[in-house]
Amino acid sequence: MRAKITVVGAGNVGATLTQRLAERDYADVVVVDIVEGLPQGKALDLLESGPIVGYDSRVTGTNSYTETAGSDIVVITSGLPRKPGMSRDDLVMSNAKIVAGVVREAVAASPNCILIVVSNPVDAMAQLALGVSGFPRTRVLGMAGVLDTSRFRTFIAQELDASVHDVQAYVLGGHGDSMVPLTRLTTVAGVPVAELIPADRLAVIVQRARDGGAEIVNLLRTGSAFYAPSAAVGQMVDAVMLDTRQVLPCTVYLDGEYGVRGVFTGVPCRLGAGGLVEVVDVALHDEEREALHRSAESVRQVVEIMEQRRAEIDPALKSLAAS
Repeated sequence: MRAKITVVGAGNVGATLTQRLAERDYADVVVVDIVEGLPQGKALDLLESGPIVGYDSRVTGTNSYTETAGSDIVVITSGLPRKPGMSRDDLVMSNAKIVAGVVREAVAASPNCILIVVSNPVDAMAQLALGVSGFPRTRVLGMAGVLDTSRFRTFIAQELDASVHDVQAYVLGGHGDSMVPLTRLTTVAGVPVAELIPADRLAVIVQRARDGGAEIVNLLRTGSAFYAPSAAVGQMVDAVMLDTRQVLPCTVYLDGEYGVRGVFTGVPCRLGAGGLVEVVDVALHDEEREALHRSAESVRQVVEIMEQRRAEIDPALKSLAAS
C-alpha cells in the first residue's frame, strides 16, 4: 500500500507543496480545503500532469477529512495570510481557531500521523497543535528554520557570487524577528563566513534574512511567499518519509534542551520515520544562547496569550503544554 500525505489548505503554499510531493512519487497526496471545488480542481490538474512529468502519485482534492484517513503525515498550511504591515503575532487568535479545528479533524481521521505545521505564527501554532492533538512531541513539527536558513544561505551566496551548495548555515530560534542565525558556524566551501564578509555587511544580510518573509509580502502586495516555504516543507517530509535522519532546523517542543523548557523553538533536529528522532546539541556561545532564550521567550509570550484565551480557541482544550 502506498503511503499517504495530507495537505490541509489549497492556497499557494498548499497547492505548490502538493505538486512538489506528487512529483516525488513516493506517496499519494490528499489536499483539503473548505472552498468547494478549489482542492478538487487543483488536484485534478496535478493528476493530469502525471503522465507528462512521470509520476503515478494519486492526487485527491476534497472538502472533508474522510479521504485523508490513514495519512502518514498531515501538513497544515491553512490560515489567514500575513498582509503588509501585519506582524505574525497579529495572526494568533484568528489562525489559532482555524488550526485547532484542523488538528481535531485530521487527528480523528489519522490518529497515527505526524503533524507538520506551517501556519503562522508557526511556533505558537505548533504548540497549539501539540495541545489539541495530545500527540507526543516527536510527532508535532513546525516548519521555520529550514526556510529561514535557506533565505540566509541565498543572501550569502548572492553576496559572494558563490554556489548555494557551498554555503552551510543554521538559523535557530523563533520564526520571525527573533530568529538566531549562527554566523559563527556559517561557512562557504569550508571557510568561515566572517573571513569573507565584513561584520557590518554580514549584519545587513542577517537582518534581511529576518525580514525575508516581510520583504516578499511587500513586493507581492496581495500575498506571501510560497515557493520557498513549500520547498522547505518538502525537505522535512523527505526526511520523515525516507527515514534519512537528516539534521534540519525545525521548531519543536523543547524539554530542557538548550536550557529551554515547555515551548516550541527552532533548533537542529534529526528527523526520521517517527518524526523527531533527537534534538541535536550544538555548543553555543553565551551571546548565542542568550539570543535563543530571548527568542523562546517571545514565543512563550504568544503561547501565554493563547493559554489565557484557550476557551475561545477550542472549549475542549485543557492545556497547551505537552502531555
